[in-house]
Amino acid sequence: MRTSRVWRRSKHWHGGRGRAPPSDTLVNNAGIAAPERHTLTADGNEIVLQVNFLAHYLLTCLLEPALTSDPGGRVVKVSSSLHRTASIQWSDPHRVRRYSRLAAYAQSQLALTVFAADPRVTAVSVHPGVCETELLSLYAINGASAAEGAAHVVRLCDPATEIVNGTYYDRDQRVEPAEAAIEDRTVKRLSKLAEHLIGHNT
Repeated sequence: MRTSRVWRRSKHWHGGRGRAPPSDTLVNNAGIAAPERHTLTADGNEIVLQVNFLAHYLLTCLLEPALTSDPGGRVVKVSSSLHRTASIQWSDPHRVRRYSRLAAYAQSQLALTVFAADPRVTAVSVHPGVCETELLSLYAINGASAAEGAAHVVRLCDPATEIVNGTYYDRDQRVEPAEAAIEDRTVKRLSKLAEHLIGHNT
């Protein structure tokens, strides 16, 4: 997804007004498995980093006023337990020098999990379990149904479910994410990197 499409969709949500209507919940769910070969988007970003993280970052920032205008607004980020295996390659986020599809995917999930700790909008991240989706090949041969995984996401969207910014869930259990996902300096550094990569200064 090109970042320009995210901008257009945000403007559609605004309905031509200068400010989007209040929104209770945003789910950052779109994601792809990294391709076998290193691939850049038309924007010049590594494709899985752009689709799985940068597009979510941009959309969330654009809708920040709508999500924070009333108390209780939240963002639920559908992440992955593979974020624990990742590191963010700060000097080479597009992994031009050394590409691995699993490492690229894991990096995008770590970035998404780190973004949940950004203080601008209350957010949590969740690993919905290994599910029967197109991402299954990254994990195993068998998985739970997509509906079972979605139920864990829907629960966190429910205003009756109290959440704390930056927390991480493995299905329905609150657990500690990777240490890097809750470090203040990592959150700030990731924000600067994302703004640079999408050319959007929030």
